[in-house]
Amino acid sequence: MKTWIRTLVALATIVLAAAPLRAQDAYKVVVNPATSVASLSKAEVARLFLKQDTRWKDGKPAAIIDQPPASPVRHDFSKTVLGKEVASVTSYWQQQVFSGRASPPVVKPSDADVVAFVSSTPGAIGYVSASAAVAGVKTLTVTP
Repeated sequence: MKTWIRTLVALATIVLAAAPLRAQDAYKVVVNPATSVASLSKAEVARLFLKQDTRWKDGKPAAIIDQPPASPVRHDFSKTVLGKEVASVTSYWQQQVFSGRASPPVVKPSDADVVAFVSSTPGAIGYVSASAAVAGVKTLTVTP
């Protein structure tokens, strides 16, 4: 009986330890190759995507690219990086627009469209599925 419990505890530990890796692997944050930044914290990425910061550390403007609300990668990104469900992010943008503070990011319909836009737009940042082809852009390291 004790062996069974130890095995169960070991399996539970492995599953719980792997859960953050699966969430992190669900998306990649991509930037224009001319962007000097190689890594940002989740909090810094969130501030960019919520347009609380509108410029990179070097002062150049950031161009934020989002994916459609129904996109699975947007759900993963919103939950993991922004700490909110997509509906909450949509509500945030409605409040920002209504108050005249900011407009939501440009939405591109697919990973390929995000990569194409980011590769051709200085200062652009977006996110794509972990399996997306990312030729022509730089993958940003996102730290906790």
